[in-house]
Amino acid sequence: MGDSFIRHVELLGYEKRFFPSQHYVYMFLVKWNDLSEKVIYRRFTEIYEFHKALKDMFPIESGDINPENRIIPHLPAPKWFDGQRSTENRQGTLAEYCYALVNLPHKISRCLHVVSFFKVRHDDMNPVTDSQTKKPEVFLLPKDSKKTPTDITGPIVLQTYRAIADYEKSSTSEMALKAGDMVDVVEKSENGWWFCQLKNKRGWVPAAYLEPMDGPDESEEQEPNYAGEAYVVQKSYTAVEEDELTLKEGDTIEVIHKLLDGWWVIRKDETTGYYPSMFLQKAGEVNTSVKSELRNRGAPPRRSTIRNVKSIHKQGRKQISQETYRRNSRKYIQNRRNMRGNSQNKANVIIEKKEPEDNKPKAQPAVPPRPSKDLILNRCTESTWRKIL
Repeated sequence: MGDSFIRHVELLGYEKRFFPSQHYVYMFLVKWNDLSEKVIYRRFTEIYEFHKALKDMFPIESGDINPENRIIPHLPAPKWFDGQRSTENRQGTLAEYCYALVNLPHKISRCLHVVSFFKVRHDDMNPVTDSQTKKPEVFLLPKDSKKTPTDITGPIVLQTYRAIADYEKSSTSEMALKAGDMVDVVEKSENGWWFCQLKNKRGWVPAAYLEPMDGPDESEEQEPNYAGEAYVVQKSYTAVEEDELTLKEGDTIEVIHKLLDGWWVIRKDETTGYYPSMFLQKAGEVNTSVKSELRNRGAPPRRSTIRNVKSIHKQGRKQISQETYRRNSRKYIQNRRNMRGNSQNKANVIIEKKEPEDNKPKAQPAVPPRPSKDLILNRCTESTWRKIL
């Protein structure tokens, strides 16, 4: 066994290819122990042959000796003819298979057979294509497919974006861009890094360097929420631009505007500013290894820091100034204080109204009239008679 091992395998979907003949390949995002992320493509027949070889290597764990000892997941055999329907319907089973495979004991999940199968091949980086044939059709797996495998939809048309400036990648999981490059966006992460593909290249790209073909994409962004959403700072950051905030790990803040480039507008007390969303975690949410891994990546660049570009973002994008954020935040905070003050005043008024009633002297019991002399003589004892005689 080598030092490399797989931390996670995620099924992204499948591609319908037309060269050298029509066939289908599944797309997997493989995350390695060195924090690199690679996209690979495998036919189902390849996956099944890998599965059979794995069972032969571990006969006890595959249940060949005793079915009760089986821990290697099941995988159905390929059909005589695998069309698009069978390829699509098999995605849920294949996603569960990969999840179970990676979580097997290390002697299986980290063996050379498993590691070698999921390593990037030359064809993954440079798939065989023919310019005369149709471009491969991409079918992405919905994110909630584990909960509802039957909800897998038809083809999803990937959005095409244009690079507004040159970008040099800083890690092997990223992809370099030249101004004017047209890329297809596979996944938009709220941390500001988008997974894109450009011809035979695939990798993560800062959203700030991309713009849609038709117009600004602010319609995809949420409206500001000045009520604020509680988050906790998971990684310290020192402000570089004037409109950014410097915070320490463990600080509690309120997010008031989530932006696509991964820089959110936050509020700390009565101060507002930008902060990398990948360094934040929702209050009360349990930390995950995926989020820890994202925090190891540097913050993506902001749109405002990309200089000297003629971009739709600068031409037609709705800009909200920091003064607007501060002014609306102050208004909301003041309204919140006023509401608290009013509720306290109402409580005080109720108490004040009750106090006069509580201070009133309590009514004394009435003193009965003194009985007459004849009544005492008729009803009382001799000792009482003597006192009045």
